[in-house]
Amino acid sequence: MDAFLKQQIEEIHLELCTISDDLYKHPELGDQEYESMKALVHLLASHGFTIETGIADRETAFKATFKGKQPGPVIAYLAEYDALPEVGHGCGHNLIGTMSVGAGIALSKQVEEVGGSVIVLGTPAEETNGAKVPMSEQGIFDEMDVAMMVHPSDSSYESGESLAMDAIQFTYYGKSSHAAASPEQGINALDSVIQLFNGINALRQHLPSDIRIHGIISEGGHAANVVPDKATAQFYVRAKERRMLNEVVNQVKHIANGAAMMTGATLEISNYELSYDNMLTNQPLSKTFTNHLQEITKKPVQAAKQNYGSIDMGNVSQVVPAIHPYIGLDEPGLIAHTKEFADLTITDKGHQVIADGALALAKTGFEIITNPILLSEIKGAFNK
Repeated sequence: MDAFLKQQIEEIHLELCTISDDLYKHPELGDQEYESMKALVHLLASHGFTIETGIADRETAFKATFKGKQPGPVIAYLAEYDALPEVGHGCGHNLIGTMSVGAGIALSKQVEEVGGSVIVLGTPAEETNGAKVPMSEQGIFDEMDVAMMVHPSDSSYESGESLAMDAIQFTYYGKSSHAAASPEQGINALDSVIQLFNGINALRQHLPSDIRIHGIISEGGHAANVVPDKATAQFYVRAKERRMLNEVVNQVKHIANGAAMMTGATLEISNYELSYDNMLTNQPLSKTFTNHLQEITKKPVQAAKQNYGSIDMGNVSQVVPAIHPYIGLDEPGLIAHTKEFADLTITDKGHQVIADGALALAKTGFEIITNPILLSEIKGAFNK
């Protein structure tokens, strides 16, 4: 099995690297990844996958399915391929997409005989409005036994946790007037936003250490001599678990309403991006992948690192056993979301990560299909 899967990866490695490098050269932002999607889908279709595009009401999302001759476990690999503004693929999504596609193709050559199914899901806009959220809500993962992806990083790490996150927008409406000639006629919406920030800063003193609240003023007026009649602030609120996040968000909304009462403005609260749930790593699945990655790379996989970010894979992990480990680019101290990170993805190190990550994913999927005891352990851990 090991030699066969490795051979399958080697046969498509050049194509995977070419696609990854092309994504680097032509980065596309979230929900605009039309050419990136086409390249990944074209390769999957050429290997016998049945393709559906536009799933979950997202034009650049896709589902590629390969079914074996016999029924069996359904293995899902998740592909990301959106880039960052200005930076490009500074989070390595060009590698993520090609690793998952490579793993899916390699495993499909095995399931054709041993049974089971392989699904590669194209999941747009992880950096902004993650498509995995509506996919989780719409039951797309209901048919799948496990869901996996691997993310490039400075070094390799086990799959761990991420913070649940809400993206909340507070828009205050006041009344404009001449700020010097008739200030008493105005209601200053910007004052409400300033009081909102002050209230949140005071709240931080009384929150657990895992809570993160950070925001900007996205609109605060247009001229210093006009009382702003509209002002908008956008915040990310994060917590280790969804239950605590909901409590903190409720406190923040009370502060926001208080700020409106203080100034006489009216308030509109909305979500400007989809909410992410915290990541629940399935430990039996994580251990299996870690063992394979260590065997392939001959390098240690470190314990899961403390993660104060948020990922839409968290929503997936709430509905199906899932992992989100990290594979090292062999560059200690490398910082994500930088041009340096993006540039590294098209080097020999980046190309090696594609091969190693795809093989580790494929070997993990094959072990699950052929080892009913392991699958039972994975599902038992998830049900707990």
